[in-house]
Amino acid sequence: MRKKIFHSLVLVSLMVLVLSSVISTAFLYSYFNSEQAQRLTSELNLAAKGVNEIGVDYLDGVGWDQYRFTVISQDGTVLYDTNADAAQMDNHSDREEVKEALRYGHGSSARYSSTLTQKTFYEAVKLDNNDVLRVSVNQLTAGGAFFRVLPMNLIITAIAVTVSLFVSNRMSKRITAPLENLDLDNPTENNIYEELSPMLTKIHRQHKEISRNLEEMRRKNEEFSQIISSMSEGLVLLNQKGTVIAMNSAAENVFSVEQQPVGRDFLTLERSTEISHAIQQAETRGHSQTVLTKNGKIYQFNISRIEAEKKAVGTLILAFDITEKANAEQNRREFTANVSHELKTPLQSIIGSAELLENGLVRDEDIPRFVGNIKTEATRLLSLINDIIRLSQLDEKADEMKEPVDLSAVAREAAEVLSDAAASRNITIALDADNITIPGVRRYIYEIIYNLCDNAVRYNTVGGKVNIRVKKESGNAVIEVSDTGIGIPPEDTEKVFERFYRVDKSHSKKTGGTGLGLSIVKRAVILHEGSIELDSKEGRGTRIRVILPL
Repeated sequence: MRKKIFHSLVLVSLMVLVLSSVISTAFLYSYFNSEQAQRLTSELNLAAKGVNEIGVDYLDGVGWDQYRFTVISQDGTVLYDTNADAAQMDNHSDREEVKEALRYGHGSSARYSSTLTQKTFYEAVKLDNNDVLRVSVNQLTAGGAFFRVLPMNLIITAIAVTVSLFVSNRMSKRITAPLENLDLDNPTENNIYEELSPMLTKIHRQHKEISRNLEEMRRKNEEFSQIISSMSEGLVLLNQKGTVIAMNSAAENVFSVEQQPVGRDFLTLERSTEISHAIQQAETRGHSQTVLTKNGKIYQFNISRIEAEKKAVGTLILAFDITEKANAEQNRREFTANVSHELKTPLQSIIGSAELLENGLVRDEDIPRFVGNIKTEATRLLSLINDIIRLSQLDEKADEMKEPVDLSAVAREAAEVLSDAAASRNITIALDADNITIPGVRRYIYEIIYNLCDNAVRYNTVGGKVNIRVKKESGNAVIEVSDTGIGIPPEDTEKVFERFYRVDKSHSKKTGGTGLGLSIVKRAVILHEGSIELDSKEGRGTRIRVILPL
């Protein structure tokens, strides 16, 4: 800006100088021409008076340094000339000033010489004897005058340019100094040119608007950060170049990010070809999906292209933990396969025995055995169906009203129901129960105690013992069932709560177990927000503790 002001001031100064020089030269030239014409007329009148009285000798007697006098007859013949031989001069009858003088008594004209850059003024007057007296004077033309004064003008111009440069530099600095010291953070507090007040007022309004917008952006950014940080799903935002611009803590855990991820290339954080390929697909198709196992969990990655004004500006990656869903789907498939197998086995046995009886292929003395087999398998099938129904009800997590449940009464009921089965194998059931009441669903509490005790009886040795203990411990209710049975190998302790899992499948078939008892126990305990502890030694018995909150 300072340069523009400086150059403008210098240019204006030069233009003013040139214009003033031209105008003053023209004015002076016009003025001197006018003065010259008046003087020429005065001298002519004086000379004409003398010639009329004395004759042409008057012209010889007076020194005319600047003027040239010529006497011309009516026919144009030059009779006398102060500067030349009259006899050698041409006829002047065609001269404009002569013709005017002969006609009107006075005439004037001017003629220009381009070679001499001069202009000659002529004034003529008619004498008393009808001759014409003419006076002429030479004068420089405007161009000639300009070139005559050109050296002086150049000197004056150089001085003027120097002065204008100095003055323009000082003035430009003085003009721009207040502008350079403007406090744009506080526009209304500047004491500066009045002409700038509207602009400063507008800047002040824009500052306020920008501050409001920045505050709004900061607030929205904080809200966005809080929202994505509270998400259980992993979220990653990438710009068009694949650089991370946002990543929540869940995503940092998914991709095992230890350093600040913002500003880094996403491919340096996650190098799997599956995700890279999915990102490329999203960039071309708009959306892609892939499933990966990371850190022992199964994640589904939904990747979408972000667009603004129909142009791709980035990529959004959402990571969902589908471990539980995948495991549930796997369990469902296994459960379906196991149910099909478990249902088919007793049905085949029943159908086989019934066909033999129907076709009369069984001897009379063997009929009771086949009928007993049908009854046993049907009972086993009914038990299996009941267990499947119970487990399905527990899986549905039906919201049932909880009520005070007396654990000692439920334990006593379960022991009485199993007393006949225990007595048939000479197994002793011992109950030691404190009076404890907890909030819960009574039939699910019964399923817990019954199934634990049922397993303790089924998988016990003949003449063995089952101990049932109900007590308070560390502010919780504890149901403890221990036996002196076959025990569980260490490698099977984590699997016994899976559906249809049996440690000894041959022994389980003899005892008629369905393989769902401990699965029912586990689901019922989870619904009561409890936990299970198992301690077992192969061949020396098992102890299972169920801890329920009071």
